[in-house]
Amino acid sequence: MKVGKREIGPGKRVFIVAELSGNHNGSLKRAQKIIDAAADAGADAIKLQTYTPDTLTIDVDSPLFRVKSGKNWKGKTLYQLYKEAHTPWKWHKKLFAHAKRRGLICFSTPFDESAVAFLKRLGNPIYKVASFEVVDIPLLRAIGKTRKPVIVSRGMASVSEIKMAITTLRKSGAREIVVLQCVSAYPAKVEDMNLATIPDIRKRFGVLAGLSDHTLGNDVAIAAAAIGAVVIEKHLTLRRADGGPDAAFSLEPKEFKALVKSVRVVEASMGRPTYTPRRAEKTNMQFRRSLFVVANVRKGERFSPRNVRSIRPGNGLPPKDYDRVMGKRASRDIKRGTPLSWKLVRRYV
Repeated sequence: MKVGKREIGPGKRVFIVAELSGNHNGSLKRAQKIIDAAADAGADAIKLQTYTPDTLTIDVDSPLFRVKSGKNWKGKTLYQLYKEAHTPWKWHKKLFAHAKRRGLICFSTPFDESAVAFLKRLGNPIYKVASFEVVDIPLLRAIGKTRKPVIVSRGMASVSEIKMAITTLRKSGAREIVVLQCVSAYPAKVEDMNLATIPDIRKRFGVLAGLSDHTLGNDVAIAAAAIGAVVIEKHLTLRRADGGPDAAFSLEPKEFKALVKSVRVVEASMGRPTYTPRRAEKTNMQFRRSLFVVANVRKGERFSPRNVRSIRPGNGLPPKDYDRVMGKRASRDIKRGTPLSWKLVRRYV
């Protein structure tokens, strides 16, 4: 999968996405500062959300439309929540431009077909499908028709629903798809993350796999990098104490920077399957065991456990030759402490 000059996939650098979401708290300036923080932390991309309260729901105050959980959400109507959290569309062009100046890829999650059309006009390079929208077939078709890479958060989706989403996207024109393991809880519990799903997604659905992480802390995301996640998405805010709809499960800049650093260490350590000694190991080969003469031996004397042992350093014959040497005769006098070699062994007994 390629986005601009950036390649995403096995063997490539993990694509680390900072999720802006509603952490702008209604301020364009704050949104731009979060983009700056993402760039300074070493993220690859910043992700927005493109919707209005009217494209997501209707303004109705009844039990069905009230949020029943979430530290910052409980008691609000859906319309109130989305009005507070949405990123004004008039900001998008400025945010895309600001991200570009800071060397970040900027892309967004559209929540309806009008948002897809709007983002298309902005040259949106990647389309994200939120976990709650995985089952929205008309939206998936509109996204697929852009023929841009697509990142899908699995969230609550079953195997059949994921298959349906992938099939819909592909039939509509999408060719490059990443599915993220995701638990749609805010925050999510570590014990619910089931990171083993990441390699299973890759194998089961034939797509790239990654993680959208709503847990508190960095451990889960770092572990995901170690088992092959090619995309990691995490919310970013300037200060959790500033509040906001997503602040409670977002990282602060120093924490996000630490996450990026740890993921880069993990990916550097992964490498590829190899059984060849590395350069740093070669200097230590001399300290492996090998066969040495440990007592003075006269020419013609037989080698035995009394005068030959497997010891350090590694300058003599390998220990695997021990049985071949036993009972053979010395081709000349040998001093104690001499590494055994075949030229010291008489060919015929």
